[in-house]
Amino acid sequence: MELLNPSGVFADIMVEHSCVECTSACIQALVRARQHFYGRFDGEIDSSIRRGVDFILRKQRSDGSWEGSWGVCFTYGTWFGVWGLLASGMPKNAPQIRNACGFLLHRQNADGGWGENHLNCRQRRYIRSCESHAVNTAWALMTLNRAGLADSEAARRAVRFLIDRQMENGDWPVEPMAGVFNKTVLINYENYRRYFPIWALAGFLESSRFDAELLSIG
Repeated sequence: MELLNPSGVFADIMVEHSCVECTSACIQALVRARQHFYGRFDGEIDSSIRRGVDFILRKQRSDGSWEGSWGVCFTYGTWFGVWGLLASGMPKNAPQIRNACGFLLHRQNADGGWGENHLNCRQRRYIRSCESHAVNTAWALMTLNRAGLADSEAARRAVRFLIDRQMENGDWPVEPMAGVFNKTVLINYENYRRYFPIWALAGFLESSRFDAELLSIG
């Protein structure tokens, strides 16, 4: 069906495709639902979670990453992939989690941040941007926090980058667009550069043993 795509611009529009982000979000929601309903739907929920986990594992690339469908691109997809697997009960030291973290650690820039070029979405490979971005850095830091690496030097360098990049009015500078769909259309989500860094920094404070030091370097 995709070979009959008449648009000549948008990719993967002929049929509905599953994606890592939606699957991860559903797994996380089902885990919460199982806790709330106290056994009423355990069988159905467990079956759905298992199928969702199988899908996420099939989509993990050989380098440990996941490709994002709704954000630019691999820092985004890897954040969702790791959070979904961890929510399902996979341990932090599982090879799939370690490989995903290794993918991020090997692509951290010298300034402590991460930055992806939008061409990643079309070429389906990691291409560094000319500079690090607060949004990509926040997604990577959120992954490291949840995966048990909040106390790592890489996480602390990412925190330092986000703190240094924040402006005096509390905002972060305008950056290249980080939202995307169908691999070709970039979208400006104005608040991405605000709430994702805040979320990542809050997660670091919750997960790290060095919160007092973080406040002192800010």
